[in-house]
Amino acid sequence: MQIAIVLYDSFTALDAVGPYETLGRLPGAQTVFVAEHTGPVRADTGNLALMADRTLAEVPNPDIVVVPGGPGQIPQMDNEALLGWLRAADRSSTWTTSVCTGSLLLAAAGLLDGRRATSHWLALDLLKRYGAEPTGERVVFDGKYVTAAGVSSGIDMGLTLLGRIAGDERAQAVQLMTEYDPQPPYDAGSPQKAPAHLVEEFRTTVTLR
Repeated sequence: MQIAIVLYDSFTALDAVGPYETLGRLPGAQTVFVAEHTGPVRADTGNLALMADRTLAEVPNPDIVVVPGGPGQIPQMDNEALLGWLRAADRSSTWTTSVCTGSLLLAAAGLLDGRRATSHWLALDLLKRYGAEPTGERVVFDGKYVTAAGVSSGIDMGLTLLGRIAGDERAQAVQLMTEYDPQPPYDAGSPQKAPAHLVEEFRTTVTLR
């Protein structure tokens, strides 16, 4: 089973690494990082890069597609090289997935029309604009399409899909060995829980399109 994780300049690292550390532990999985060009691709912090092993053209038929989000998603919304590859890969994929604003790229490619999907909480209205039916759930399945909410939810998505493919016990084993047992120091991980002034600040200062 080939898992293709898409990279582009200024992606969010955990969006890609969370699924890599979970889905990548499927028995017999071959995980490849793909981009328009091979070589290092810098994450949105600028200090971290992941290596694209293959070009998009070299991976035409992955079994699982994973599209991370990040501020670099904005210029990719009109990048036909990427959007065209997503459409083509989706025709034969078993699962097409995204984390955070990666779902906006799936939507821009026309893959989420009329489908339930999630994204970062700041991006839910944009999903609707691109024809999807947004929901604030953390992980959403609609047919073969699996979308995850903001950044950290990529771990949840990876584990959930791993369970669907390889069984609950395999997913539980991966959860145990990665010691994924969240106990956050603050209860501010969603706009419903965070201080209202922070939510408003991000709503007025962050642009996703």
